[in-house]
Amino acid sequence: MKHSNISIFVPHIGCPHRCSFCDQNTISGAQHLPDGEEVRTICEKALREAKSPADTEIAFFGGSFTAIPRDYMLELLSAASGFVGEGGFRGIRCSTRPDCISHEVLELLKGYGVTAIELGAQSMDDGVLRANERGHSAQDVRDASRLIKEHGIELGLQMMTGLCLSSPEKDMATAEEIIALEPSTVRIYPVVVLENTVLAERYKSGEYRMTPFDEMTALCADMMLRFTEAGIRVIKCGLHASEFVERDMVAGYYHPAFREICESLIYRRVIGEQLREKGITSGSVTAAVNDRCISKAAGQKRSNIAYFGEKGIGIRIAGDSSIPVYGCRIKE
Repeated sequence: MKHSNISIFVPHIGCPHRCSFCDQNTISGAQHLPDGEEVRTICEKALREAKSPADTEIAFFGGSFTAIPRDYMLELLSAASGFVGEGGFRGIRCSTRPDCISHEVLELLKGYGVTAIELGAQSMDDGVLRANERGHSAQDVRDASRLIKEHGIELGLQMMTGLCLSSPEKDMATAEEIIALEPSTVRIYPVVVLENTVLAERYKSGEYRMTPFDEMTALCADMMLRFTEAGIRVIKCGLHASEFVERDMVAGYYHPAFREICESLIYRRVIGEQLREKGITSGSVTAAVNDRCISKAAGQKRSNIAYFGEKGIGIRIAGDSSIPVYGCRIKE
């Protein structure tokens, strides 16, 4: 199912910690706090324009929703809940910290129509969490994930790659732990170093060094494939395109087509494996892929077509709805 949100940003006031990488106003582009009336206005407009409200959620993103002042949280939930249910949206989605989840909070959220909660896990390595001043542990992620699922709420997990003191091996280990927690969805956020953060200071001093961009896209491509094989929907890979991020970025893995680059790599590997299995080293072939993935298989800016062409193999991409996402069938 295609993921659809009515996104409402509630920046930073709910966070009890300032993580080394965080500048929520820059990340979200939000510079003010929405009130209940603004939420109602947004939802009314979205409901008029929505093609499929029953497949859409109202989403409170940007900070730690369950840690904001309780009266304010209830004001936002009360405004949104009136647009959930028959003739309205499917439910409410929010993001929060793993250490801001409890039975009491979950019962309250369910009462207002919350159907999905995304936890900012970021890493499942306690050393990495401490180094980046997250203020919670990997066990907090495990405990909160269990509670959310026990309350019948959809679990989403968010992770970051390339954090200070992490490594590709530690990042992949985090991905494997996330798979073991069996969330419904995952978001992968490669680090973007923003001005006015602790991480920016560490980067400028040389204390924090980053792996090359190409290595990071390859790592994220591996993760996307693993999550998909495990039946976990990857609803985001890369920070969303934003003038604020482009303005304040010091370094990092930001690209407006980051996910497309990763998926191009997945298909390059898949097609290459099929060609090797068939012993094809030249000529023209057709690579059949899921019909929703034709442009992904061709590669960002048709990079895969060019890549195989340089090896003497002409690739034509064709759609076939019977082939799973990231699958491929070569036809000579």
